[in-house]
Amino acid sequence: MSRSFECFYFKACQFDAKQGLITLEYALDDEHVFCEEIQFPNPPAQLPAKRLQAIERLLPLLHFIAGISYYKAAVPPRIAIETALPDPETAAFLHNLYWQGLGEFAWQNGLDLKARLQFPAQTQDLAPAVFAGEKQALQRRSLLPVGGGKDSIVSLETLRASGESLTQISVGNPHIIRQVERSSGLPYIVVQRRISPLLLKLNAQGALNGHVPISAILASILAIAAVLYDYDRIVMSNERSANVGNFQQGALDVNHQYSKSLDFEQQMQQQLERRVAGLHYFSLLRPLSELDIARRFATMPSIQQYDSVFSSCNRNHRLHNKSNHPGNWCLDCPKCRFVFLALAPFMPQARLLKIFTKNMLDDPAQQDGFDALIGVGQHKPFECVGEVEESQVAFYLLSQQADWQQSYLVKRFRAEILPGLNNLETLLETALRPAQAHQLPEDYWDLIS
Repeated sequence: MSRSFECFYFKACQFDAKQGLITLEYALDDEHVFCEEIQFPNPPAQLPAKRLQAIERLLPLLHFIAGISYYKAAVPPRIAIETALPDPETAAFLHNLYWQGLGEFAWQNGLDLKARLQFPAQTQDLAPAVFAGEKQALQRRSLLPVGGGKDSIVSLETLRASGESLTQISVGNPHIIRQVERSSGLPYIVVQRRISPLLLKLNAQGALNGHVPISAILASILAIAAVLYDYDRIVMSNERSANVGNFQQGALDVNHQYSKSLDFEQQMQQQLERRVAGLHYFSLLRPLSELDIARRFATMPSIQQYDSVFSSCNRNHRLHNKSNHPGNWCLDCPKCRFVFLALAPFMPQARLLKIFTKNMLDDPAQQDGFDALIGVGQHKPFECVGEVEESQVAFYLLSQQADWQQSYLVKRFRAEILPGLNNLETLLETALRPAQAHQLPEDYWDLIS
């Protein structure tokens, strides 16, 4: 796709309550029209009028956020909205989300989006939120998004142990997620998102492509699911490490995980609360580092049942979708390296090697990949991995353990890297202590502190 485009259009959005179907329409000029569908299974036969009203208030927000997947195909200089214009606060929220959420995409494609992004807005503010003034409009229970990895499993088992009423939910149901959902024995909901085939076609023809803030899109889908199925809480599993970007470029902190960050979480909660009173969006694991989450995964007895089914490897998710790819880990990507490294200090070596099938720390070919995790010669990988300091601390802990000291990369760390690092004991203490920056309800803080 070689030609440029002048305008990106938000054309229409609809919700069919009987079918549980949302349709979202966008366009590039008058040439390419995209239609995305989101299917919610088993919608209520009789959806109460107030909940239908709440969904209709959330629908435009989903339309605007999901449009980021189609806007990025050409990033035209003008944005036009053929539905109701957003209020000024929402327009500012969208500008920030597109700018920061597409930061990695813009850097990789040599683009400056901040000045280009101009969301038109109306002058009026939003009408009062649905359920405003009502004590308990939605049922007091939790939707827990499951991605198939260690983080959502820690959330699931922590909430289960507390007696919380919860249901798992996923957008799509690839092999790994399906295995975890079934292994838990808890009920689950599978929402299907059908991206416009035209976008995939344009990508194959050379349209601009790259990372989008998928967690923001999922958040807006989950908000509608919560109202549709009558849940008042969406409990994410995003850790505090997601707040830290990969590198700074001018005024922008380029962060692969921006839509998992506390900044986005707070802004999203404000947008939801302005539309549906009493609907909560927060991350149970926000106060925790990746290293602490790994420690909890390794040491919670109820979690061992997931050893053979969980995976945090995004490459493996894609392979499983296309074929009967064996195993849960590709063993050659930043996620595999980081999860192996983070679990190793806290899990018996035999258990870890059974999960991964090999000792990744005894493979010289993995050195460059692990160096990226500990900040040697390059920035943190564009993946959902922990902070550089966490990886350094994990290597430090392994360098003190007899089982790991003879592994090639641990031995090399101890001899060449460790002498140049300071304050690792202090960093370890900080990594395993919950932080105070979060949006947890008070009763949830007790579960993870």
